[in-house]
Amino acid sequence: MRGKSLTEYVMKRKWMLREAIEFYGHPNVRAWHEKTIEITKDSTLTLKGDCIVGVRASKGCSELLKELKSALNNDAVVKFGIEVGNHSFEFTARGSSELTFEDDHEIVIRKSDYASPRTLAVKADKAACDIPRKMVEMLKDSSAKGLLKIYTEE
Repeated sequence: MRGKSLTEYVMKRKWMLREAIEFYGHPNVRAWHEKTIEITKDSTLTLKGDCIVGVRASKGCSELLKELKSALNNDAVVKFGIEVGNHSFEFTARGSSELTFEDDHEIVIRKSDYASPRTLAVKADKAACDIPRKMVEMLKDSSAKGLLKIYTEE
């Protein structure tokens, strides 16, 4: 990857879908956080959870496929897609050998390199505040269904 931006690198690769995690909207979705994106299995959301874009997620970090976690532990570049209705939002991040994937309730993708049991990926190029406001408005509806798609290189 020497001499290339992460964006250039991502655009020239072939990607394989590894996981598609369902989640739902909530009236308190704000998506204002500047450093993280999160989905949770919780069914409730307070206004303080401004990084949370979805609730009632179908999986937490610990429940993801072993192959995906292994790739992420080897510093893989990973591509994410969030889909709501006909709208989509893509971003990239990296794995880290520091990731433990122990949390069975939440998935957090971070711009920083901080790793906790809830962290799925680090060094993301986008955060919750970057999600198009039209998508955020859709996610304020508790019946809105979203998908978090996770891709790794083939």
